[in-house]
Amino acid sequence: MARFTPIPAIPTSSMSDWQYNTLSAMKENIELLTGARGEKDGTSRALTTGAIKVQPAPAQTLPSITAQGNAVSISGATVPDISDYAELLKNVQMLANDVAAVRNTLNTLISQLRG
Repeated sequence: MARFTPIPAIPTSSMSDWQYNTLSAMKENIELLTGARGEKDGTSRALTTGAIKVQPAPAQTLPSITAQGNAVSISGATVPDISDYAELLKNVQMLANDVAAVRNTLNTLISQLRG
């Protein structure tokens, strides 16, 4: 967890009201962002690099695939030919590779953010 140095109290003497109010608001916002204000739920805390999490990769299963191509009619039924299956396999593999590349890029970026 990140640690932050506390901000000292703002002096009330020799300062106009608008200066005091501005500095007080900035101090409070910084304390909220750093988690130094003591919020129980921590909803105002800024995102720190250690707080970034990666969800495990889901299983890549396709529940169903419908494809159309140069079908062949056999006994009145239309069925895809072997080139249709080969093209479908190529497209699905390309999609799976693209998803894996995006996932690897995201994981690399998160690792770099964590330092």
